[in-house]
Amino acid sequence: MIQAGDTGKSGLKGDYHIHTYYSDGVFSPEKIVDLALEAGLQAIALTDHDNVLSHKVAQDYLNTKDVSNLKLIQGIEVNTLYKEYEVHILGYFPDINNSDFKNLLKTQQQARIKQTKEILALLNKKEGIKINFDDVKNMVAEGGSIGRPHIAKAITNAGGTSNVMEAYSKYIHRDSPVYVERKTVSPFDAVEVIYDSGGIPVIAHPYDIDIAESLIKELMNCGLMGIEAYHRKHSPAIVEYFSSMAENLGLIVTGGSDFHAPNIMNGQIILGKNFIPEWIYDQLINAKKRLDLAE
Repeated sequence: MIQAGDTGKSGLKGDYHIHTYYSDGVFSPEKIVDLALEAGLQAIALTDHDNVLSHKVAQDYLNTKDVSNLKLIQGIEVNTLYKEYEVHILGYFPDINNSDFKNLLKTQQQARIKQTKEILALLNKKEGIKINFDDVKNMVAEGGSIGRPHIAKAITNAGGTSNVMEAYSKYIHRDSPVYVERKTVSPFDAVEVIYDSGGIPVIAHPYDIDIAESLIKELMNCGLMGIEAYHRKHSPAIVEYFSSMAENLGLIVTGGSDFHAPNIMNGQIILGKNFIPEWIYDQLINAKKRLDLAE
């Protein structure tokens, strides 16, 4: 694990937005480590939704390998709601033992469980689709974050739809009579808690939010430190737009593949895709160093 103040090697090839089966990814942390090594990556961050369990598993596994050229950054992606916008906040280097940070994760996990149970009850009552909560819970690693992808898969497994995409279009959206919105925290709360725990809060894939610019400026008041300009869904023009915004606002730029599973379209692994600049590692490390010096 990278320690605070360790500037490390300059310009490492990395990927700073990766999911495992502790949330809605398909691979174990160990498999991600192996894929990262195969891809020649030198730094990665596992950023599962609303939990941090995969990091220790990956680090313990990496410690058994006869390699020393892969850095693991503690990360998380917190799902939040602002008005009717779903806003994801990435966090790098948070103190996972910080009491407010632990309470944030507890709140998020309870909200996920409550949402899932309420949706399953409505599916049974209104659609006659019977799904046991454990059938959803067992889709993630122990202690992992259940969510909409798992509910959609459970609906398909129960014969409610012919495929997962159909489950989404029929049941996993606000206009569906069986859908229940998750009572999640605000992006302001997430940013503040990550920042106060010594972490670097970053807004994820901002292109998804049409009020991104005004929201980013508001979040800076709570400690927002970066923008994920490099993302697989961002075109070169969008990357330039958010990179320029970050520069103008004095924020750092981050990036990642947002890897969940192999690319179904062409069978290729997109973990560590080469669009992520190597200097992003230095920005993250230097931002963490400045935070620690400010304490």
